[in-house]
Amino acid sequence: MKISKLAFAITTFAIGIASAASAYTVTLSSATRVGQTELKPGDYKVTIEGDKAIFKSGKNVVEVPVTVETGAKKYSNTMLDSTGSQLDDIMLGGTNMKIIIKSSSAPVAAGLGQ
Repeated sequence: MKISKLAFAITTFAIGIASAASAYTVTLSSATRVGQTELKPGDYKVTIEGDKAIFKSGKNVVEVPVTVETGAKKYSNTMLDSTGSQLDDIMLGGTNMKIIIKSSSAPVAAGLGQ
């Protein structure tokens, strides 16, 4: 009986952590290229799953390969770093996480232009 309660508690804890996978809101003020895809200005929900970032806005979904770095201190605000219109990194406000977008691969895009 104790083993099944322990297993249940561990499973519940693991599900809680998995569902807590944070989504962050990023606002693009102008057309911005993420990987090989140009995103229109607006708010995007960004989630990190392993080595990819998923940008969602309505039915538009764009996945790009990324590297996540952990900084020494938390960023006070979300900041976007770009070269021209190409998004290079996102420093997520309230965290010490920096998302570096890999531009060498083509992204997986679904629902664009709908």
